[in-house]
Amino acid sequence: MGTTQSQFDVGGMSCSFCAESIEKAYDRTEGVENVAVSLAHEEVLVRYDDEAASEVEVKDTLRDLGYTIRDPDKEKQYEEQREELAEGKRRLVLAGGASIVVAASMGWMLFVVGRFESASLAMDLATLALALGTMFGPGRYIVEKAYQSLRRGIFNQHVLLEAGAFAGLLGGFLGLLVFPGFPTVHFFAVAVFITTYHVLSEYTSLVVRTRASRAVRGLLALRSDTARRVTDDAVDEVPVDELEVGNCVRVKPGENVPVDGEVVEGESTVDESVATGESIPEEKGEGDEVIGGSVNETGTLLVEVTATGEDAFLNQVAHEIEEARATKPGIVQLADRVLRYFVPAVLFVAALSFGFWLVAPLAWGADPNVRRGAFAALAVLVLGYPCALGMATPLALIRGGGEAANRGILMRSGDAFQIFPDVDHVVLDKTGTITVGESAVSDVIALASDEAEVLATAASAEAFSAHPLADAILDHAAERGVDYADPEEFDSVTGRGVRATVDGDDVLVGKPHWLADEGIDLSHANDDIEALQHRGLTVSGVVRGGELVGLVGIGDEIKDDATETVKRMQDAGITPVMITGDNARTAEAVAEKVGVDRVMADVLPDEKREEIGRLQDEGHRVAMVGDGINDAPALTQADVGIAIGAGTDIAIESADVVLMGDRLGGVMDAYEIGAESYRKTRQNLVAAFSFNGIGVAAATTGLVHPVFAMIAMVLSVSVVLANSFAGQLLSGGGINAEFAVGDSDGGESGREDAAAD
Repeated sequence: MGTTQSQFDVGGMSCSFCAESIEKAYDRTEGVENVAVSLAHEEVLVRYDDEAASEVEVKDTLRDLGYTIRDPDKEKQYEEQREELAEGKRRLVLAGGASIVVAASMGWMLFVVGRFESASLAMDLATLALALGTMFGPGRYIVEKAYQSLRRGIFNQHVLLEAGAFAGLLGGFLGLLVFPGFPTVHFFAVAVFITTYHVLSEYTSLVVRTRASRAVRGLLALRSDTARRVTDDAVDEVPVDELEVGNCVRVKPGENVPVDGEVVEGESTVDESVATGESIPEEKGEGDEVIGGSVNETGTLLVEVTATGEDAFLNQVAHEIEEARATKPGIVQLADRVLRYFVPAVLFVAALSFGFWLVAPLAWGADPNVRRGAFAALAVLVLGYPCALGMATPLALIRGGGEAANRGILMRSGDAFQIFPDVDHVVLDKTGTITVGESAVSDVIALASDEAEVLATAASAEAFSAHPLADAILDHAAERGVDYADPEEFDSVTGRGVRATVDGDDVLVGKPHWLADEGIDLSHANDDIEALQHRGLTVSGVVRGGELVGLVGIGDEIKDDATETVKRMQDAGITPVMITGDNARTAEAVAEKVGVDRVMADVLPDEKREEIGRLQDEGHRVAMVGDGINDAPALTQADVGIAIGAGTDIAIESADVVLMGDRLGGVMDAYEIGAESYRKTRQNLVAAFSFNGIGVAAATTGLVHPVFAMIAMVLSVSVVLANSFAGQLLSGGGINAEFAVGDSDGGESGREDAAAD
C-alpha cells in the first residue's frame, strides 16, 4: 500500500477550462496528491494515496464531472472516439435545427409582422418548447457538467453558459406568466442560441482533438503478426504473442524481424532505421542483437527471442510516447489567464445587476423594476459569455495556419503558435533532418589509376549486389556517365564486401579490415582511409588483380539549407543541439560542417526524450526536429515537435509542426509565423475583452435588449475575425488552408491537401 499512479484517456474535454475543472476537482478529492492534465492528448495522470482513495473513486471523480474514461485498448479507444464524434454531430444537428427555426421565427416577427415583441401565445409556447428541448436534449450534457462543477464550487464555462440559459428561461417565464408585453420569445431564444453555440464550439474542438494516435497505432502495426518458430522437431508458424523468451525464430531476406532477439546462426545486413534512424544497414552475425520491426535484407538469420510483450522495443517506444504526452509541460494560454477571473466576475455582476434594480428604485420611491433587472442580468450573461475571448486565439492560429500552409508548413497544434516565440533551444536529429538520409558517394580516391577507372571497377563488381552501398556506387557511376560491365563471376561476402571477376581480373570491393585479412597491402592508403573515416564516411577499398587501386567514401549528404538554417537559429538567439543514434565520429563531422557546437551521439530513443526533459527542467523552451520512429518520443516530449514531412508517419503523428518535403529552413519559417500569430492573439484578446468589458458595463443599466446583446456578441467575433484575416484579404492571399491547424490527418492525405492549398 502507498502512492499509486494511474493514467486515463479521457473523452469530452474541449478547452482549457475542462483541464482546469478536472485539476480543481482532484485538488478537492481526499487522497489525491498530484494530477497532470494534457488537454492536447486528452489524458489525465493522477497520483494518489491508495489507502485514502481507491481507483474506482478516482475514476468516479472524472465521470461525475461529465467526462468519459476510454478503454485502455487502443483499437476500442479509436472506436469510442468515432462514436463521440458521431454523437457530437447528432447534437449539433438537433441544436442547430432549433436555432434555425427560432431565428426564422424572429425574422418573421420583425420583417413580416412588423413588431419585435411576442406575436402570440402559440409562438411563445413553441419557442419555450424549443428552448427546453435544446437545453435538455442535445444540451443536457452541458447541464450535467455545470451541475457537477457547481456542486464542487468550480466556476467554469459550463456554469456561465447554463446561468445564461436558465436566466433566459426565467425571463421568458416572467413574460409568459407575470409581465404582459415582456419580450418572452427573445428570452427563450437566448437559451436556444447560447446552448447551440456551445454545442457547436465543443463539436469543432472534438473534430480537432479526435485524432486517433497513429503514432502508437503505426508502431504496433510494424510488429509482425506471425513468426517461424524453430524447434527440434519442426518449423511452425505461430502468432508472435505466443513466443516466449528463449524461443528461436527464422527470419528470411526481405522480412521484418518479428521480435527483439540475438542472432544465433547466420549473417545478414539489417536495416535498423526503425530504431536508430540511420540509413546504412548494420551487419549482423552470431551474437549480435536485432530489434523487432527492423528489416532483414540479405541473409537468413536464426534469432533467439530475448524480449516479448511490454519489454519489446516497439512497445517501449509506444509507452515512451504516451508517457511523454502525459508529462509534457503544460501551457497556460493567454486567453486562459483572462478567463480564469472573467467568468466568476460576470456571474457576480449579473447577480448584482438584478439585485440592484430590485432594490435601488426603492431609494427614489419607485417600485422594484423586475423587468429592467431581468434585462440587465440576462444581457450581462449574454455579453459576458466569452465567445470572442474564446475565439481570439483560434482565429489567430487559423490565420497563421493558412500562412504556414502556403509556405509548406503544417501547424497541427495550437500550442506550437503559443510556445514558438519562447523557444531557446532547437534539438536536431542528424539523419534525414540535417542530412538527406540516403547513402551517396562523397569521394573517389584513385591510388593506382584515375577516378573514372576506379569507379568503373567498383560499379562492375557491385552490379549484382543488393546492398545499399552498392546502390550508391552504381548511382554515382550513372551520374558521372561512367560505363561499366556486368561481372563474369560474383560472390557477396556478408558483412564484408563483394568478390567478382571483371574482364578476367579478380576484383574485391569492401571494408578495409576485410581486404587486409585477404592479404591486400593497405599501408600506402592508411592516411586516406583515416581521413575519410574522420569525416564520418563509410570506406570501401577497390582491389584489382591483388592491388589496391582506389577508395570510395560513402556517406549521408548534408542538406543544402542546413548550414544557413543553423545560422538563422543562432542569429535569433536560439541554441542548436544535434542529437543522433549514429557514432560520435560521424556526428562530430556533420556538426562541424553545419556549425552546431553541441552534439550527442550514440543516443537511444528514450535517451533523446530524457535529454529534452533535462533542458526543460532547466527552464528552457525546447523544439525538437526529427523524421524517424526513434524520434517520436522526443518529438512528443518537446514543447514544439517538428517532423520532416518526408519522414515516417509515426514521427509526423507525434509532432506539432510538419515541414512539407525535406527543407530544413521551414523550422525558422515556422518560428517567425508563430511569433506573428502570437502577436495577433494578443491584439484579438484586447479587442474581445474590450467588447465584453464595455458590453457588460452597458448591460448593467438594464437598457440593453437581450437580442441586441446577442448581436453585439456576434459583432465582437466579427472584429476579431477582421483583425485576424485583414492582412491576408488585403494582400489578396485569402483565407486558404487555414484549417491546417489541428489537421486530423497528418499522413499523406493531410500533406497532399495542404500542398494543394
